[in-house]
Amino acid sequence: MKALLLAGGKGTRLRPLTDRLPKPMVPIMGKPLIERVINKLKEAGVTEVVLSTCYKSHYIKNYLDNGSKLGIKIDYVSEDIPLGTGGAIKNSEKFFDDTFIVLNSDIVDDISYRDLVKFHNKKKASVSIAMTKVKDPSQYGVIEFDSDNYINAFKEKPKQGETNSKWINAGVYVFEPEVFKEIPKDRVVSVERDVYPLLLEKGYRMAAYKYNDYWIDVGTLKKYIQAHVDILHSSCNKYRKANNISDIKNIIFKSKNVKIYPDAKIIGPVFIGNNSIIGSNVQIGPYTVIGNNCHIDQMSNISRSILWDRININGDVNITNSVISSDCTIDKCCDLLNTAYVSNNYDNNLLAI
Repeated sequence: MKALLLAGGKGTRLRPLTDRLPKPMVPIMGKPLIERVINKLKEAGVTEVVLSTCYKSHYIKNYLDNGSKLGIKIDYVSEDIPLGTGGAIKNSEKFFDDTFIVLNSDIVDDISYRDLVKFHNKKKASVSIAMTKVKDPSQYGVIEFDSDNYINAFKEKPKQGETNSKWINAGVYVFEPEVFKEIPKDRVVSVERDVYPLLLEKGYRMAAYKYNDYWIDVGTLKKYIQAHVDILHSSCNKYRKANNISDIKNIIFKSKNVKIYPDAKIIGPVFIGNNSIIGSNVQIGPYTVIGNNCHIDQMSNISRSILWDRININGDVNITNSVISSDCTIDKCCDLLNTAYVSNNYDNNLLAI
């Protein structure tokens, strides 16, 4: 089976992290998000992935190349200007002549792609849409469906009282190639706002796949940090059961060649990458991810924060609820709260965006 990964967005809500890096290359637990997604597709039996790219696409191509290092074939479709989700799908038409998966590049979830495809085939649908349930659907594309799980209406960011459904589009789909003919070429088209309502109007069978487990859109800085907190918490629960550990504060996930000074205090859950050094009288955690080749100097305190690779934290620094991008140096006696720090320039309270 093949899959189309929509990876062309600018990731404006993740700025400044995406000022120099495309959103799909933003690391999740030390690995680019797009790599995690492709590995999950591979586990589901996908043998070929088509990446639709636009913004800073060379970063993605240089990292993934033809996919051989991940054991999967990767092709690319690039846009000079963004054509929207529908336009990106239309541009990929030449690669698909059978049922295929389509997914957005900024989702972290536990959706079983195998189960979704089985559901799609059982429903004999032209399009199947994975849905997730939310308490407040007013900021999402809401899906209404009948008792047989066939879609009968779409409501975009409905006001209170406009719909009884709390099921939203989860950004994961299964398509039949026949749908391509309904998408105009070389035009900006939204699959959510333009294509799906048109398919419904024309009588195409569209199925609604209910998904009740973990799902998060990491398109904002707050949610980016929350995804790491959630992954650490989930990993801790699995590790605790397997190793009969009662307190997650004692759980530290360490990679190779990590050096922790004897008087440093680590409050789990914490992840520490390869070749990183935690200095004297440093306190790390809880819910902190430290990348590879980082050096945290003495008397520093870091909690609920994400540090990328090759970061130097000088002495007596306090970092809380923040993201530090790769190759940064934080000067002594700095306090960073709710901050995205990039290339030694940062603005406070960016997480409020």
